Amino acid sequence: MSILAPELLIRLDDLSDPRIAAFLEEHMQDMRAASPPESVHALDLAALRKPGISFWSAWFLDESGAETLVGTAALKRLNDNHAELKSMRTAAALRGRGLARAMLAHVLSQARLQGFSRLSLETGTQDFFAPARGLYQREGFLPCAPFGSYGEDPYSFFMSIEL
Repeated sequence: MSILAPELLIRLDDLSDPRIAAFLEEHMQDMRAASPPESVHALDLAALRKPGISFWSAWFLDESGAETLVGTAALKRLNDNHAELKSMRTAAALRGRGLARAMLAHVLSQARLQGFSRLSLETGTQDFFAPARGLYQREGFLPCAPFGSYGEDPYSFFMSIEL
């Protein structure tokens, strides 16, 4: 568990909260709207629960202690040294307020703690994904070749960072 700001709580999550299922369904809907079916690489709840995947949720806490889900991110182990960033999402109404940067910083820290030396990701090439590509680039990710089980895809953009 990590508090990155007084009102933001990021915690390792077991995906049992129904609010997370709804949040991730919105993510899947966005991915399906932006990309052809064969180019949607987002993981569903069952896949996110598999061994080798760590999943975090981010919550805003109000003055009464009530929680509002505002972001998610996952880390998928590819091998002993290499992991993949998955399910990175912030609430649409709150984009542009630094939540994605906070989530990414948390995942990068956790990847280092888990002993990974490289973190890679796949995102889209369409305009919808431009803010994400910009964030990853600003945080030190560089374009790379397809990795893991990915192949060349005109709708996929691959990035990686050495940790």
